[in-house]
Amino acid sequence: MMRRVWTCLGLATLTALAGGCGRVSTKHVVPKGQIAVAKDATREELIERFNGIAANLKTLNATVDLRPTAGSKYSGLIEEYHEVKAFLLAKRPANIRMIGQAPVVAKTIFDMTSDGETFRVSLPTKNKFLVGEVGVERNSAKPLENLRPQHLFDALLWPEIVRGEGVLFEEFNDENARFYVLTVLRGGYTTEIRRKIWFDRADLGIARIQNYGPRGALLSDAHYSDWQPAGDPTGTAGAAYPRAIRIDRPHDDYRIDLQIIKLALNEDLPADRFQLTQPPNSELVHVGQDKEAPPAKESKP
Repeated sequence: MMRRVWTCLGLATLTALAGGCGRVSTKHVVPKGQIAVAKDATREELIERFNGIAANLKTLNATVDLRPTAGSKYSGLIEEYHEVKAFLLAKRPANIRMIGQAPVVAKTIFDMTSDGETFRVSLPTKNKFLVGEVGVERNSAKPLENLRPQHLFDALLWPEIVRGEGVLFEEFNDENARFYVLTVLRGGYTTEIRRKIWFDRADLGIARIQNYGPRGALLSDAHYSDWQPAGDPTGTAGAAYPRAIRIDRPHDDYRIDLQIIKLALNEDLPADRFQLTQPPNSELVHVGQDKEAPPAKESKP
């Protein structure tokens, strides 16, 4: 009997509140033109969409504004650097070159290249020429010294999802947007995550790609936005590319924000444009070796 009494009192209270004695909710009418739309897609459709974009990206030639940030709240120091104008060339399967210039004076402050196996970095202001294997990990106390040209290549021209790779499919929602996520798995003795590909359901565009290493280490976290049609001499229908790219390298302790100013896709880029030789009288540094080599000239690759 008492339970029924309390139930009736509760219902009466809610009825009174809803009737105007009090207010328990506020309604906000979203204008028709601002109502968010979440498109639907299947796992197979998203894989086909991603592979179609990746397969059509052969080369990239871009002028960008580059802003690096070193450190994080976890390292105890965040250092933001001045914006740098850079020229980027990338060509499959693994060639990349980037030349950075100081603002206003247009003086080269770095020139770096990689062929997927070996990287070369020229630092004219320090009179140093760095050479090392792409797979070598050497965490420097100065985070930007961990920057490798191959880090950029992986975020600019991503590989297709290979037939036979395990791919999980899920939805992710937050207060700002809704996403589909493809999780590509690495097989072997133990199954691990290789990468996660995020699609914004507003337009099914690629919004984010995360790459993972062994034991679930997050190697890179790239965000893509402002997709626009791109110059493509091959005439690929619907060719587009993001104009804003943010690359986080948490284990290398740095972040790079790229704003693409000028872009051309799938141009013919000769191999010699990716060659970088050691400047005369510069100090040759073999990255990954305990001792630095004395100043020397490096033979042309």
